[in-house]
Amino acid sequence: MQAKHQRQAIAVEAARIIVHEGQKNYGTAKRKAAERLGMAATRHLPSNHEIEQQLRTYQTLFIADHDRQLQTLQHLALEIMQHFASLRPRLVGPVLEGTADQHSSITLHVFSDNPDDMVRLLLDLKLPFSTSERRLRWYLNAYRNIQVLNIEWRGHGCELCLFNSIDLRQAPPSPIDGQPQRRVSMDQLQRLLESGCG
Repeated sequence: MQAKHQRQAIAVEAARIIVHEGQKNYGTAKRKAAERLGMAATRHLPSNHEIEQQLRTYQTLFIADHDRQLQTLQHLALEIMQHFASLRPRLVGPVLEGTADQHSSITLHVFSDNPDDMVRLLLDLKLPFSTSERRLRWYLNAYRNIQVLNIEWRGHGCELCLFNSIDLRQAPPSPIDGQPQRRVSMDQLQRLLESGCG
């Protein structure tokens, strides 16, 4: 029972760290939480799924305008997706899952077999951008490196993660539970927003 209480206490503190300190890495947040609670040596760290559950609870209880912030980000995501429609964008991550906050970037998966297509589109839109590479855990204990272009849209950060066209068939594993990551198209996001379930 003590292990269960430790896990829960660490998950609650990790959620607080994520909300108030802008820490986005769940692993870092839970290690920091364990340290603060004097449990740095524990082997009973919560799973990412447990942290996400506590994060949802914390945001519901303590962030008064969380729903409004989330809707704003989802509407911005739809706007961006419309400008990148040729790259078949899919919204993923906290903005879709409902755990985004003022520190969250909008994350889109875009698909092209020619990386220059995305760069050309950004230049046509006259959008400044920076590039980076991200290492993703893939299936069967493999990893993949993907190109990420970072832009700002109406004062909010947006990550455009470039995948090959074939990757439309299967989403990468979620860092939360290892299942295929949930992602939605423009039409699906539009319907979510219209139904008030975004």
